[in-house]
Amino acid sequence: MTVDLLVRDAYVYVDRDWEINGGWIAIKDRRVHSLGKSGDEPKAARTISAKGRLVTPGLINAHHHMYQNLTRSFAPVTNGTLFQWLTGLYPLWANIDDESVYLSTYIAMVELLMGGCTTSMDHMYVHPKPFLIDAQFRAARDIGFRFYATRGSMTRSVENGGLPPASVVQSEDEILSDSVRLVEKFHDATPGSMARVALAPCSLFSVTENIMSQSAQLADKYDLRLHTHLAEDPQEDEYCAEIYKCTPVEYFERVGWATPRSWVAHFIYPTEDEIGRLAHAGVCATQCPCSNMLIGGGSADVMGLRKRGMRVGLGCDGSASTDHASMWLEARTALLLGRYRNGPHSMSARDALDVATRGGAACLGWDNEIGHLRPGACADLVIWHMSDVALAGAHSDPVEAWLRCGPAVAGTTIVNGEPLIENSLPVMSQLSDVLREHAKHARRIQCLEA
Repeated sequence: MTVDLLVRDAYVYVDRDWEINGGWIAIKDRRVHSLGKSGDEPKAARTISAKGRLVTPGLINAHHHMYQNLTRSFAPVTNGTLFQWLTGLYPLWANIDDESVYLSTYIAMVELLMGGCTTSMDHMYVHPKPFLIDAQFRAARDIGFRFYATRGSMTRSVENGGLPPASVVQSEDEILSDSVRLVEKFHDATPGSMARVALAPCSLFSVTENIMSQSAQLADKYDLRLHTHLAEDPQEDEYCAEIYKCTPVEYFERVGWATPRSWVAHFIYPTEDEIGRLAHAGVCATQCPCSNMLIGGGSADVMGLRKRGMRVGLGCDGSASTDHASMWLEARTALLLGRYRNGPHSMSARDALDVATRGGAACLGWDNEIGHLRPGACADLVIWHMSDVALAGAHSDPVEAWLRCGPAVAGTTIVNGEPLIENSLPVMSQLSDVLREHAKHARRIQCLEA
């Protein structure tokens, strides 16, 4: 038998419980077919030598706002709080359209691939124009990226107690009907799927109680995941106390979201009792360490949440708060934050890698097929590259060296059995054209001269 692709001469991190020093991994029919120690490799139509480098499952981005790379490092808001940052950017985001969303999604996915990410969700919650998520699926298809769209929404504009302008919010009927349309058009729940959809009202302070409840009911009807921001900022507590007479987590429970379908972004300010309740309910959380640090609003205690039984993933968050889309950098920052917070024995590079792979897959409800390299898994993997200078002296533990040394980039990123990054470069021939058009749209949206 001949397999489609063989990666050999590698240190293979299969998952937290299985590593192979001097190993190979074989891909056939877009799945991990087999793996083992050097010397018993199968014949292959194509062979890639990893040259002793670390091979891991593709990293999984469990929280992102891809369109925001159109307003990266926007000078007027770089030093604002979360709410100042949002109110400063909402008027700009009101000017996005399907072409700018296609371009920003395309750039975000290529950047994620370069940082070792092979599956990403996106939380598109600004809808000044219709069919924006359709443009995202078009970009994912053109690249060959494994994409999990979440249909975000906002109903509360500044006129009725929210933060965004009226131009980016929608009525409940618009949101619910478009949610059904997207699910029926794009959601593919079959094994190995490249396109899935979840429902994702933006936050407790930007949508009505009814849209939260109706989204939960739709998720039950169509067997979907649910996603939102939760416990992200102390001002959220103040808002919920005033409007809903409860804490954000109590409100989350009240609207029927405390179920195994749900995963939440940030989860920085829950009480210990609230952590226990949501962990028991099967809710997952996503830490966004770089964004949290740049906004300066705190960050979730990843290892503390895991000890309480909660599955935790990592996310890049918005490209206008994080200003990058490198899941390697998020994993390294998560490691640093964890050790800074709880001491050097509290978190290892393997913990961070597990969060960035299995943890992210759990958030997406997909850990049977992605986030690991066991036989039968989707063929999503990364051969990591680091300069010889950066790795000089690091001979005892390649997984620790992966995060402690650096910077690391993807030398080869394979998605669904296809190499999309080779020699640390994207294979997409149209990338230069996309970058040129992206610059035009970004300057238009930022109201800069052409």
